[in-house]
Parts: sequence; structure tokens; C-alpha cells
Amino acid sequence: MPKTLTAHHGLEIWRRALTGSVRGEGPDLTARQMALMLTVYLTPQPHTVRGLAASLNVSKPAITRAIDRLSQLDYVRRKPDEADRRSVLLQRTVRGSVFLRDFGEQIARAAKSLEG
Repeated sequence: MPKTLTAHHGLEIWRRALTGSVRGEGPDLTARQMALMLTVYLTPQPHTVRGLAASLNVSKPAITRAIDRLSQLDYVRRKPDEADRRSVLLQRTVRGSVFLRDFGEQIARAAKSLEG
């Protein structure tokens, strides 16, 4: 991989990582679901539907649908907010952490494969 990451190389890394992911046993996530997962796992907590909608600049119903799917997969978990009963907090799960670790490893392998 060149010292300066070009748009083409960035896209090639992403393509290789996605190709490896879809060939695997895990579920196919939409771009919105993946963005939500990465936000929940890589940015400081707490995370609410309202906050995620604002952060990702999408509607609350769209976030709710993504959370529904990620909850079915046990990648995130809803928890009532004790401080504000109108609000729901999202929690990380072990299964979600493993999924993202594996996906991160796919990206690292894809990047490494471009070095040679």
C-alpha cells in the first residue's frame, strides 16, 4: 500500500473487507446499521435514539429500524434510561464486539494485502 492513502486504495480496502465479510458466516448489515454499530462501539456512551439520529443525521424511525435489526442479532441491547423514562439507552454486547473485531480484522487484512 502506498504511503499516502488514495481514494482508490481506500475503496479497494473497503471492497476487499466487504467481500470477505459477505463470504463469511455473519449477517449482511446495511450501511446505516454498520454506521450505527460503529458509532455505538467507537464513541463515548451513553447512546440514545435521539442522539444517534442527530449524530448520523437520519430520522429517529430509521434509527429505530436499524436498532431493531441489530437487537435481533444481539449486537446492541436496549435499556431504559433511569434518569429520563422517555429515553432508551443502547448498550454494547459481547456478540456485537466480536462482530466488529472480526470486521476490523478483515479491514486490516485487506489493507495489508495491498502493501505487497
